[in-house]
Amino acid sequence: MKLKSQIKSVFVQPLSCITLSIITTISIAPLALAIASKTSPIQFTTEKQQPQKLAQFSDTEQTERSQLLQQANSLYNQGDLKAAEESFRKFIQKFPEDAFGHFQLGNILFSQKKSEPAVSAYREAIRIRAQYALAYNAIGIVYASDSRWEDAIVEYQKALEINPNYGEALTNLALVLWQTNKRDNAVSSLEKALAIFKSQNRNEKVNQVEKILQQIKNSDEPNVS
Repeated sequence: MKLKSQIKSVFVQPLSCITLSIITTISIAPLALAIASKTSPIQFTTEKQQPQKLAQFSDTEQTERSQLLQQANSLYNQGDLKAAEESFRKFIQKFPEDAFGHFQLGNILFSQKKSEPAVSAYREAIRIRAQYALAYNAIGIVYASDSRWEDAIVEYQKALEINPNYGEALTNLALVLWQTNKRDNAVSSLEKALAIFKSQNRNEKVNQVEKILQQIKNSDEPNVS
């Protein structure tokens, strides 16, 4: 079965005042769209990376940092992306070495379909925090949204070199591998992601990956009519 080359990027609202989630669903066949609409999407969020950074701030700075992040995310929740971008840029002016701020700015830029500026923001986050798996995964999503499949694969693999148990990156990688007709590799990556999500008791992710795996199996079945 010939796989179609269609991709759709989706953004979801933050789950908390300090987290912007950005997700992508690469749809290769009509069933993939149904999966995306009926299940919780694959997403990447922030790791527990902040305590070490925050320890470098005074109590006053930590309070200001928290307030600026809340303000920026509130603007994002309201759908005012331009104002949210401006707010994050002000945040970065105040805290230029805060990797998380650059990462979130990248999310905002990508939500405005500003691919290259988003990548630049993610790269800056990586410059500050070299082992930033989420930022590499984010760059992979940007490249995948622009059909830059090989570039996306490279970035997902970098994320997985840092964190081999990064289920979202494994799933995103699998979707791109499937898109480029590397079925067996895609299945292997999805099976790894499935095992990780099961070990983490993340049932929504488990259900989604199982459905994607079923879609791949169905795509190999002969069309009988």
